[in-house]
Amino acid sequence: MTKPKFKTKNLTTENIAKLAKLFPNVVTEGKVNFDLLRSVLGEEVHGDEAYEFTWVGKREAIAEAGRPIRKTLRPCMEESKNWDTTKNLYIEGDNLDILKLLQESYLGKVKMVYIDPPYNTGNDFVYRDDFKQSREEYNEKSGMYGEERDRLFKNTDTNGRFHSDWCSMIYPRLVLARNVLSDDGIIFISIGSNELENLKKMCDEAIGESNFVGMISRLMKSGGNKGRFFSPNIDYILVYAKNPLSANDFKLPLDENATRKLYSKTETKGLRKGEKYRPFGLYQSSLDARPNQRYYIECPDGTFAIPPGETMPKKRSDGSKVIPQSNDGCWRWSVDRYLQEKENNNLLFVESREGVLIQPSGEKSKWNVYTKIWLSDRVEEGQTPTNFISQFESRHGAKELKELDIPFDFPKPVGLIKYIMSFAGIKENDIILDFFSGSATTAHAVMQLNAEDGGNRKFVMVQLPEITSKKSEAFKAGYKNICEIGKERIRRAGEKVKAETGLIEQNLDTGFRVLKLDDTNMTDVYYSANDYTQDLVLQMEVNIKSDRTDMDLLYGCLLDWGLPLSMPHTHEKIDDFTVHTYNEGDLIACFEDHISERAIREIAGRNPLRAVFRDSSFTSSPEKINVFEIFKLLSPTTNVKVI
Repeated sequence: MTKPKFKTKNLTTENIAKLAKLFPNVVTEGKVNFDLLRSVLGEEVHGDEAYEFTWVGKREAIAEAGRPIRKTLRPCMEESKNWDTTKNLYIEGDNLDILKLLQESYLGKVKMVYIDPPYNTGNDFVYRDDFKQSREEYNEKSGMYGEERDRLFKNTDTNGRFHSDWCSMIYPRLVLARNVLSDDGIIFISIGSNELENLKKMCDEAIGESNFVGMISRLMKSGGNKGRFFSPNIDYILVYAKNPLSANDFKLPLDENATRKLYSKTETKGLRKGEKYRPFGLYQSSLDARPNQRYYIECPDGTFAIPPGETMPKKRSDGSKVIPQSNDGCWRWSVDRYLQEKENNNLLFVESREGVLIQPSGEKSKWNVYTKIWLSDRVEEGQTPTNFISQFESRHGAKELKELDIPFDFPKPVGLIKYIMSFAGIKENDIILDFFSGSATTAHAVMQLNAEDGGNRKFVMVQLPEITSKKSEAFKAGYKNICEIGKERIRRAGEKVKAETGLIEQNLDTGFRVLKLDDTNMTDVYYSANDYTQDLVLQMEVNIKSDRTDMDLLYGCLLDWGLPLSMPHTHEKIDDFTVHTYNEGDLIACFEDHISERAIREIAGRNPLRAVFRDSSFTSSPEKINVFEIFKLLSPTTNVKVI
């Protein structure tokens, strides 16, 4: 039997170990010789000069991403909705610590991350991440955790480290977010102009410059008279892919009615009956034109006659020949492709005065040549979105919350997040993570989109319980912190979505499991037994904190084993001992004292993948050894641990 760690992995140590396997000579006593590593990689080392983006505190911010913590997530069933059936999560606490805890359970499993972090305008709040002192020292000196567990400070532009503090906050979170993205995953980050440039540089480092997909500009509002030189009406969304080669192409779904206005002509005679098409100039050459793209096309101005004794007309003279007067006389298609499309009747000749085509003599032709883009093909193919969004202004988000009778400043519109999910190909069972969830707009959007297309997307919302100002409308309405606002919004929005879509009795998941960040379930002796004498250890009855429940211990084990936190689980009595079964046998746990051999044999007989007990489940070391022997006999592949 082995002992769980109940501590996140030291990612820095793991990365050094990976380097040591590849380049043993550059790692000595756990330290990396970076100059030697550069030389091994073929890079000449000439001093310290290099192009780089840096700020005060960058090294500590980088190190923080890999620094282990002793924390856990405690289930809060009384604040949850549909605990037993939901696949959604709402997690309260510092998102840096929570991202570390989720590294194993959600590694490579999240299809989309959307975050709307503080824009650092000088009027908003930033997380207190101080890497030079221990967490305990900093918490004590700053009074960080008061009665309301305030974890933020107002980052005004008078702060000498105004930009540096913001960068240090964001950077490790970006590193950890990249880890949980699936290979085809996408991250969208809303940001204002203040930190746009810095955020882009950090993303290039933390996620990868080659993984940059693009930047979207969004119209926040129309009009306005703020600002000295320009009214700030635009914010931005940076978009990165975990692996652009694996990511879906961005396409918006189209329907015939919505697309019909794009198609300016109707042609039904002898073609595809009743369909629309849009002409597109064949003369618009591709940039990599090849020799077989330069040829003359015959126009339909030839003459025909019916020979004596026949009924079908035959050509009497050829039509005029044309070629583009620009692009080196090259067409968009090769000659073989042209002949194929001509045979399929996918060309359209229109008399024109534009003079874009010329005849062999150099005279301008009266003809223009178009390709036909069929509506049915475009509907199936979809429409590529533009990098400017104007239809989801901030006022729409405010209106949506007003309809739910929930006070909150500056929420993002539901339509914006839903629009992003639509063109990014976020499908049936994908997971969407938002670790700056605010009023939980992302959760609202996921439920709305699921209701519209029958999907089963799942959300993971993460939010610090930031206290509301006593002067705010939210506080007056009874909301003590932002998490209370987010949870209530999901409850009300879920019911509203069901009512509006007629899905009240159907299986639309509008529930969520609430988990709250807390210190480890284990006492100090669990981690530091070597510091205690044998007599003292024997005097200690338990190594688990007295206020922790079976559910606390169960979810601590899920995190330690890297299991998803949204799977179904049951509990039952076996020989009068409470036994928990998670996801039909992924894990079976019993945390009762002095568990009977009969119960142990029943658990082992179910052949779980994992089994866990607490130390007090056994009265002696021989009993522990006996448990191991029982599993070895009845379920030899089960991984057994004792906490």
